[in-house]
Amino acid sequence: MDAEGSAVSGEASGDRRGRCGGMRAAVFILGFQAFQVIVLAAVGSNLITYVFGELHLSLPQAANVVTNFVGTVFLVSLLGGFLSDSYLGCFRTLLIFSVVEISGLILLSVQARLAKVKSAPCNMVTMVGSCERATGFKLTIFFVALYLVALGSGCVMPNMTKYGADQLSGAAENTKRLSTYFNSSYFSTCIGELVALTAVVWVQTHSGMDVGFGVAAAAMAAGLISLVSGAVFYQNKPPQGSIFTPIARVFVAAFAKRKQICPSSSQSPVSAGAGDPAPIDRDFHHANKFRFLDKACIRGAQQEPNAEPESAWRLCTVAEVQQAKTLLAVLPMFACTIVFNTALAQLQTFSVQQGSAMDTQLLPGSSFRIPPASLQAIPYAVLLALVPAYEFLLVPLMRRLTGTQRGITPLQRVGVGLFVVALSMAAAAAVERRRRDVSVAGGRLSVLWLVPQFLVFGVSEMFTNVGIMEFFYGQASAGMQAFLMALFYCSFSFGFYLSSVLVSLVNMATARRGRRGWLGDNDLDKDRLDLFYWMLTVLSVINFFCYLLCARWYNSGAQGSDSAASSGAADGDGKDIV
Repeated sequence: MDAEGSAVSGEASGDRRGRCGGMRAAVFILGFQAFQVIVLAAVGSNLITYVFGELHLSLPQAANVVTNFVGTVFLVSLLGGFLSDSYLGCFRTLLIFSVVEISGLILLSVQARLAKVKSAPCNMVTMVGSCERATGFKLTIFFVALYLVALGSGCVMPNMTKYGADQLSGAAENTKRLSTYFNSSYFSTCIGELVALTAVVWVQTHSGMDVGFGVAAAAMAAGLISLVSGAVFYQNKPPQGSIFTPIARVFVAAFAKRKQICPSSSQSPVSAGAGDPAPIDRDFHHANKFRFLDKACIRGAQQEPNAEPESAWRLCTVAEVQQAKTLLAVLPMFACTIVFNTALAQLQTFSVQQGSAMDTQLLPGSSFRIPPASLQAIPYAVLLALVPAYEFLLVPLMRRLTGTQRGITPLQRVGVGLFVVALSMAAAAAVERRRRDVSVAGGRLSVLWLVPQFLVFGVSEMFTNVGIMEFFYGQASAGMQAFLMALFYCSFSFGFYLSSVLVSLVNMATARRGRRGWLGDNDLDKDRLDLFYWMLTVLSVINFFCYLLCARWYNSGAQGSDSAASSGAADGDGKDIV
């Protein structure tokens, strides 16, 4: 059965709505999401170990390979959101790019298995063995496979989140459950991360990366089966056409009429005497921002009765102007999450290498050793308890305290997360200083010392990521929901790319008198990773205060808030976000 062919649009009949969508449909998508997270976490979490230990790239190069890969995954999400909103719809986009992702995983498994396309064994720290760096055909196969995974995963991620939320859109009683759905989505993510960072990483460590990549391919196939199994239950929204063309028309029309006088009232984007009034949505709370775009709605001078109407590139609809204003208004929120994701990049790169330089015994005298990449599972294990506690304990309490349906608005939630991430980086810096001192003295610190930084970051991630996802979905108008969800994932991309840039800049800035920079050596005992973490702590604090300013600006001049905008009459929140 063609799920897109049975799409239910906003004008669908009432009986069809009753049979499609809801949590019954969303459960299949949550299952698909869990498997997708398993795949991405399984590839990304141990990738630095594979690139460093098997392909023999230097530690800074290996860290940049990981951050560039993850950055590309989330940057490509813009393409996935665009294709879904404009042409393919969510279901077809998920099907097509899931297959692309599986093909990349299979090729990665083959590359890791065959001796002809991988490097000879070598210890990169002691330089014992043939430590020749992989080049040419070997490296080409690896990057082709890796970026097939990036393309597939990037196009899948924004659509799986948006598609699940679509199943709860339409009816008022479902709209109230959107916040619960986003919490459930994060809970599903936690399950996927936990499985990947324990079971799959254990397989990679003990059976080889070739088997690990094969397991990831099997997990993606299982997710595809879960997605297809729910096809008869899905409520599908048809694509709306390109979202970029209307937005481009707004800027072109506003520029063409730049000499026109803006209306005195922000509620009416029409110059007095310029033509017939073009009404605007009175609930749109960005009407008093970006007033120059209102000129795109100003009609030209009185035309002859038989004259042709103005071109769409010179006269835009109010809805198109609102869409452009919405996109501009959410960009500062997007920008404030970039530093947060730069901190995340460290936990997937240097923190894993920290674990490799520590005592990985679980208990003294125990034969069981913790794979360093599995340390990333710690926050997700704790969050499996914290997410339900947030939903069933904290939210009801906050509802009573604030008098609002949501208890805590999405932007308030993001603010909490951005504050907490600074504490995570401070903990990482303190632990690394302690680890380095003990190691230089000839000892080995227990790997369990890394638990606090992972745990605190997990709490930060719960607040920040769920809050910004819910915020973006709520602000999006019809036809741009997948794109704004892609913007959320794109923040990861910029965060990981910023991490790569910072590593390079810090090395250049701190290298002096023939000595390497803070992160210029393959041996962490000779590096100053602790100082790099302190720098990120300072950046996180600065970013938090910038966010407070941006959030206040976002809410300025509005009668409601992000809460009101995203939940509308169903919630009725009228509280400010900060």
